[in-house]
This record gives sequence, C-alpha cells and structure tokens, in this order.
Amino acid sequence: MSPILITFYFLSAITLASAFLTIYSKNPIHSAIYLVICFFTIAGHYLLFNSQFLAIVHIIVYSGAIMVLFLFTIMLMNLNKEDEVHKPRITRLGAITICILMSVVLVTIFINSNPIVGEELPPTEDYQSIKKLGTLLLNEYMVPFEFASILLLVAMIGVVLLSKKEKTEK
Repeated sequence: MSPILITFYFLSAITLASAFLTIYSKNPIHSAIYLVICFFTIAGHYLLFNSQFLAIVHIIVYSGAIMVLFLFTIMLMNLNKEDEVHKPRITRLGAITICILMSVVLVTIFINSNPIVGEELPPTEDYQSIKKLGTLLLNEYMVPFEFASILLLVAMIGVVLLSKKEKTEK
C-alpha cells in the first residue's frame, strides 16, 4: 500500500471517530474539542487532494472562527445538568436504528455505484494558485465579496447586541 493511501485511511478513521465522539459526548466543551479534531483531519484530506489553500482557509475559518463562535454560544447558554431534558430510551433506540439503516443504505449505494469512466479534460485554468484566486475574487467577484463582509459585520453587531444584558436599577 502506498503512503498516501495509508495516510488517507488514518485520517478517515480519526475523522469518523471524532465525528462520532462529537455527537456522543455529553459535555458540550468536549464535543467542541472533538469537532476541532474533525475539522483538522478534514483539512488533512484537503492536503491529500493537493489543495493547500483550501486546507488553510478551512483551518482558519472553521477551526478558528466557527469554533470560537460555538464556544461562546455554549458559554452564553450556561448549560446545566438539571436543565437538560432527559429523552426516553425509545427515542435513543429509534435514533440508533435510523442511523444504522441510513448507514446500510449509503454503503449499499456506494458499493453498487458505477464510476463514470471517460476521457479527463485538462483544466482550462489553475485555481490552485493563490495569486490567480485572489485576482479572480477581487476583480470578477468584488461585489459579492464585499456583500459577504458587510453581512458578517452586521451579524456580529447583532450578536453583540442580543447577548448584551441590560442593567436593571435596584
């Protein structure tokens, strides 16, 4: 077996295990940490696809910004054990059954699928280059890029205003 295939299997095993532990863990902070591990292993998959820029952006955006947002949300919610709603065993059993059935269906579809075999066309442009991607973003997609930044700024201001507690006079 080639080292790339071994690396792929290793990253896949860690990705699946950390994704399972993210859902299975009862402590929300532990779930967030497992999710960060999952994000980093997915970035490793991007590196295996020779997409370095996408891997770095994935780490910065998801493992950095989104996880900080998740942790702030968890801390703002102030989750306690006594506030947690206990689900009956039948609900848990139903969720496990549906998960197993969906996994069997997906594996069956994957095994029975036929790959499309044909002539691979060479790419017309190389979007792996950061210089080319930056030129494309700041020339052709300047307006949507600016709209996205304004939308994120407004969302950040909204979150700060919503989480701000008003002082009550006593």
